[in-house]
Amino acid sequence: MRSTSSTIPTRRAARAAAVVAAGALALSLTACGGGDDKAGGGESSKASGGGTETGAGVTLPKLDGTTLEVAAVWTGAEQTNFKKVLAEFTKRTGAKVTFVPAQDPIINFLGSKIAGGQPPDVALLPQPGAIKQAVDKKWAKPIGPEAQAQLSKNYSQGWQDIGKVDGKQYGVYYKAANKSLIWYNAKVLENAGASEPKTWKDLLSTAQTVYDSGVTPFSVGGADGWTLTDWFENVYLSQAGPEKYDQLAQHKIKWTDPSVKQALTTLAQIWSKKDYLAGGPDGALQTEFPASVTQTFTGGDQPKAAMVYEGDFAQVNIGETKAKVGSDAKVFPFPAVGSTAPVVSGGDAAVILKDSKAAQALVTFLASPDAATIQAKLGGYLSPNKNVPESAYPNEVQRTIAKALIASGDDFRFDMSDQAPQAFGGTPGKGEWKDLQDFLKNPSDVAGAQAKLEKDAAAAYGGGS
Repeated sequence: MRSTSSTIPTRRAARAAAVVAAGALALSLTACGGGDDKAGGGESSKASGGGTETGAGVTLPKLDGTTLEVAAVWTGAEQTNFKKVLAEFTKRTGAKVTFVPAQDPIINFLGSKIAGGQPPDVALLPQPGAIKQAVDKKWAKPIGPEAQAQLSKNYSQGWQDIGKVDGKQYGVYYKAANKSLIWYNAKVLENAGASEPKTWKDLLSTAQTVYDSGVTPFSVGGADGWTLTDWFENVYLSQAGPEKYDQLAQHKIKWTDPSVKQALTTLAQIWSKKDYLAGGPDGALQTEFPASVTQTFTGGDQPKAAMVYEGDFAQVNIGETKAKVGSDAKVFPFPAVGSTAPVVSGGDAAVILKDSKAAQALVTFLASPDAATIQAKLGGYLSPNKNVPESAYPNEVQRTIAKALIASGDDFRFDMSDQAPQAFGGTPGKGEWKDLQDFLKNPSDVAGAQAKLEKDAAAAYGGGS
């Protein structure tokens, strides 16, 4: 795996970022949710400069008669909103763009497309490991000077560096995620007399208070193994610290390390309490991520669960319910398990697979504030682009999340499983996803989980990617 040293923050910087996030998100937030497509109906035209030169200064060529295919694993509202960004690109350039729905793992999907002689022009890859694989397989093409100019102008060095392989720029991070958040049904916590927890001990206390009030504390989307890796990463980063996190991310220490045992044991304090999980462990393992969110915000003050852990993008799913973000649906930072609260990021990078003037122009557009501002206004989206105005985000919740991300500069930790070879950290039914699903089913077997994780990690890292 490529070195992730460029994304390694100091303890002081990580603590500062956590404080910013905690302070901002602890505000009493009042605003409507961001999942409503109506909010973006006229925004793309408003952002347009009407010619090749846009208001934000990105220059795009005329591409009439050109066709492009863009592949991503996005579904639902996320896909719908991204298509509005692509429609704006079409409006400005004349290029016809088709969205190609991909499946996880996207590298396997792309492999079949390439083998059939029909690769998409651009793909949005959700893991740095996948970018590395695409380069190693000689699928990915370097980005050109126009896109690089947008990156240099609009992105911190850390976000640029995650898209590099062997010092060359292949990826443009169009979408980011703050994956250190817990969303909650405000009415349930209010009725229970529970407050927002600041520490893991507080979280356990809040969970018990909610349970005593007659509502199941947590909704867990265990059918999607990546949600479980995110749970682990937040606990591990806060408890073991940034240096250990980086070592484990690069498999420089083994999953049999005592720090992993401690994190799994801590997770089991919630996962082993069947009554704390909506549907129990079996129900959680049958619940996909979107449902884990929506079932927390439907059913009035008697939902299936009071709280659901996941990133800022959960707002898209909340938007599919009647709950309003900031009043019915509120959020607090993932509580500190160790001395500091965790700050974990994720993201999706645009990578060119078929080099052309049009493909380069699209990636240039995606690296500009113009594209990101369109999707920011639609909600459920966070950009690492520092020149997207805070006012573009549709509610105070997202504005504070975005502000915290940009304020952290280069000082953030990228999702650990996304840094791993895809066979270990990014494949349904395999590796870390499957091992943590098994652990959710039997959280008393910490040693067994560690042994499985280490066996799968050793095979994946030992075999490259």
